[in-house]
Amino acid sequence: MRNTAVDPKELAFQKECIEKIRKLNSAKKQMPKACVITYGCQQNENDSERIKGMLCSMGYELSETREECDVIIFNTCAVRENAEMKLKGNVGALKYLKAKRKDVIIGVCGCMVQQKEVAEILHSKFRHVELIFGTHAIYKFPQLLLEAKKSSVMDVEDCDGYIVEDIPVRHDDKYKAWVSVMYGCNNFCTYCVVPYVRGRERSRTFENVIAEITRLAEDGYKEVTLLGQNVNSYGKDLEDGKTFAQLLRAVNEIDGIERIRFATSHPKDISDELIDAMAECKKVCPQLHLPVQAGSNKVLKDMNRSYTREKYLETIKKVREKIPNIALSTDIIVGFPTETVEDFKETVSLVKEVRYDSMFTFIYSRRRGTKAATMDFVLSEEQIQKNFDELLEVQNKISREINETYAGKTVEIFVDGYSKNDPETLQGRTPENKIVNFKGDSSLIGKIINIKISEVRTWSLNGELE
Repeated sequence: MRNTAVDPKELAFQKECIEKIRKLNSAKKQMPKACVITYGCQQNENDSERIKGMLCSMGYELSETREECDVIIFNTCAVRENAEMKLKGNVGALKYLKAKRKDVIIGVCGCMVQQKEVAEILHSKFRHVELIFGTHAIYKFPQLLLEAKKSSVMDVEDCDGYIVEDIPVRHDDKYKAWVSVMYGCNNFCTYCVVPYVRGRERSRTFENVIAEITRLAEDGYKEVTLLGQNVNSYGKDLEDGKTFAQLLRAVNEIDGIERIRFATSHPKDISDELIDAMAECKKVCPQLHLPVQAGSNKVLKDMNRSYTREKYLETIKKVREKIPNIALSTDIIVGFPTETVEDFKETVSLVKEVRYDSMFTFIYSRRRGTKAATMDFVLSEEQIQKNFDELLEVQNKISREINETYAGKTVEIFVDGYSKNDPETLQGRTPENKIVNFKGDSSLIGKIINIKISEVRTWSLNGELE
């Protein structure tokens, strides 16, 4: 087992830094404010909740209005280029705020700046950014923030990553929580920077995960989503031999938790043991996100995905045999450098065969430092865009057809809150993760209720209280 622990003295020092900043803030006439803006995946969201937890412990009030904040942190994504461009635009726009309020601390953290060359470019181009730190330094945020009050700080240490317990967490939701069970990735897909910015795979102990979820249940949380770059690999680096399937079964026994989800599974590692656990655990939602990325064996090999089209379809067949009502979702990259029109057609045929409930589709984005970044494109940008549009059209039709099967049915939903598109409409999700909108009282938020579906849309359902 590789040592991923942080020196206890280091953690004690971070607590001292929290206390120092808290005292400084408590002496101010008004409670200082802070905001954290997040780009990227659920793991980034979970990291941001920890940063928010530390900020609250240091005496900051969280705000969504950047202009009134004393600390502004951007937690970044490195998976696609558009996220990088969006970040630079938002950071650049705050130059005026720094000129007006010299004491404002602007920071950038996360996957994008874990790439040292990117961090250095950001540091030189945006001089009003005093604080830059990577994914491996999140636990050091109190110390770095204290130092940034005096001069600019950059910490993008290159390492395999750590596991740090007992970091304060401020969850964004009152009833649903992200819980990281492992970090990092060992797969090195040729298009992906995650292993470089998140480090090697490292699992939290079984006991620590169960203890965290038990505390969440005691605090009134009803749904947890277990997170990892590849949750199927959970436990492989631990000495006790615990598996992700065993972890699911243990979480299923925790009183108060009513729904369990997880993300993300790698197709090469999904086991019969895990499929059985999903089928047998009543609290585990009948939903599986299983990224296929491409339907062509040639492209899958070029991506270093370590499975074939046939093996993937065999896994889907096993899942559906054990869990007939399973809702499937996936990720697909269109326009990988070596993809031909024929390869793309194989992807379309796979989508038609599997019939996903939903799909996250992306045009390939070249990422520096990855093997695919050196490959020449077979298809033109115009052809790639055409393929992308075609795939969306195919999936939209399938999603609509699947949703049509819900018409007139009564479904059980967990009420999340008000719809972002209509502040007078409540929104919830079925066990299959279908979004359901309905009219109701705010007292229903956080409850599991029955709704009769009255209207079907491509990406959501509308219904009425029973």
